[in-house]
Amino acid sequence: MSRPMHTTTLKKWQHDHEFNRTNASNETKTLRVVILTAAMMGLEIAAGAYYGSMALLADGWHMGTHAAALGISLFAYAYARKHASDPRYTFGTGKIGVLGGFSSAIVLQVVALAMMFEAASRLFNPRSIRFAEAIAVAVLGLLVNLLSVRLLGTEHEHESSHAHNQDHNLRAAYMHVLADALTSVLAILALLAGRFFGWLWLDALTGILGSLVISKWAIGLLRDTGHILLDGRSDDKLVDQIKTTLESEADTRLSDLHVWQMSSHDAAAIISLVTHDPRPVEHYRTLLQNIPELKHVTIEVHKCQDAQCIPGD
Repeated sequence: MSRPMHTTTLKKWQHDHEFNRTNASNETKTLRVVILTAAMMGLEIAAGAYYGSMALLADGWHMGTHAAALGISLFAYAYARKHASDPRYTFGTGKIGVLGGFSSAIVLQVVALAMMFEAASRLFNPRSIRFAEAIAVAVLGLLVNLLSVRLLGTEHEHESSHAHNQDHNLRAAYMHVLADALTSVLAILALLAGRFFGWLWLDALTGILGSLVISKWAIGLLRDTGHILLDGRSDDKLVDQIKTTLESEADTRLSDLHVWQMSSHDAAAIISLVTHDPRPVEHYRTLLQNIPELKHVTIEVHKCQDAQCIPGD
């Protein structure tokens, strides 16, 4: 008769499923940027209505859509943190930040298409602009955007230098404020050209160019986050590292390997090994301890009965 195993004994082979490793400061930085963006949106819309400037009104509503998208990022941080230990999430809430980035990328793409449509319309139907007021508010908007880029940029650049440690939610927020800064620069250049050279068409042309750049950023973010959300295979470098580490053992070959991202930071793997001389599973798990992003590993070991069953023998 088998003896019951005490719960404390099982803990040796158990691990947590909290794969939400986002730096807490990212949430705080995003909140500050949301406040800045919303305040600037209100100022631009009010100034546009008072001075009769459609350019400022359009840019104000454009910042409003970005404020909403940044709000999505902020919600994703808060939700992931609150439900980090919720057992209903099999692999934790690590993908919520990725989902936030994916959702923000969709908003970013919609903004780009709306900008292109509006710019194309103005290319054929130029509108009068009160340049002095519009330029002043556009410069203020650029300063706010640059401050937002600075708030988010340091952490984003640090994480971008580590392929397995990118916070896609932060990346989405960073792209939104960078897009705002870009459109502010283009707007200022176009307004200056319109004021001093009468080139009203340049305002529309720069809007089209800006929308194309923003669209490219959005598509890249959609591709990267979508790959993680659909449990796409992790990058080849990680896969090769796992394969090389395990097959460095004499008389051992991988018969099956699945590696995917559970969050922007953490990966999981299901591994099947074939060997003539099986070792305990813990032995193979120990070999993988030097791969920090590999957080959840399931290993099965098959004994090879046939002398020719392992390739290369």
